[in-house]
Formats: sequence, structure tokens, C-alpha cells
Amino acid sequence: MGADKSRLRLGRRTLLGHVRAAANATGLKARVIRSDVVPQCGPLGGVFSALATSRAETILFLSCDMPFVSPELLKMLGLRLKPGMAALFTEEEGQIGFPFLIRREVLPVVERQLSARRPSLRGLADALDARTFRVTRSRKHELFNVNTPGDLKIARDCWHGLARRA
Repeated sequence: MGADKSRLRLGRRTLLGHVRAAANATGLKARVIRSDVVPQCGPLGGVFSALATSRAETILFLSCDMPFVSPELLKMLGLRLKPGMAALFTEEEGQIGFPFLIRREVLPVVERQLSARRPSLRGLADALDARTFRVTRSRKHELFNVNTPGDLKIARDCWHGLARRA
């Protein structure tokens, strides 16, 4: 993108502001990881940073580039994490990713993945034998990522369409 995605604007908020608002609407305490304890390890670096520095037993991970995620989807995800489950990842069309829940007790597994230079979320999900939550077609748009300038244009077009309907 050539810029900090979290600070890009979509309507009156930044991308991060949209995600933070969704998290806050669930009643959960939101915390932003601005720099990873282990840099340049992609999303797994952020996972490690959050697990290593949090007191929470379970952490909900969100990506700052998913501005359409809803509090309802986050609540549904939380209800699906059962006792004994180490993690629960969102799945859409065979791809796993954000948002997801991980219990802090799996920190050693995350450390092993980083040490073995396997920084992918799919690799972590496999190592944890994690369950997945399949997102329905009607909620697929909530997982839209803003990764390129073209994606940002699509997001802005969608946002303006939503604003006109409201």
C-alpha cells in the first residue's frame, strides 16, 4: 500500500477505527499491537506479541485492514469457542484467517512456529489442530481485506453505497 493501512480513511474513521468500533461494540476490551516483539514475522509476530504481553486467557485477533467486520460476527465467533479448544479460526472458501480466537496457553506452540520460520496462520492453525468457523455467504463481505490501492477503492465504493442506504 505504501502507507500504514491502519491510518487510511474510510468515511469518517480510519480502517483501524472501524475494527476498534466493532470490537468495542461487543463489550470486549480492545488493545492495539503497534509493534511486534518479534518483528518481520507477519501476523504471527502480532499473535506472539499479544499472547506474550496479555493477561487475558483468550484473545480475539482482528486485522486493521478489515473495516466491514461486525460485532455480531465477533460475538458468533466467541460463542463457538468451547472449553478445551485451543483456537478457533474464521474460514471462508477454504482460507483461514482473521478474525480468530486463541487461548494464551498456546504461546509455546506459537514460539515453536516462529523458531521454525513457519509464520503462516494456516501453519499455526494446523499446529494447534484448531477448529474453524465457516462464515456464511451473507457475511462474506465482512472478511474483505484492504491490501492494495484497488482494494481501498472497492472498500470506499462499498462504504459510500452503505452510507446512501442508511
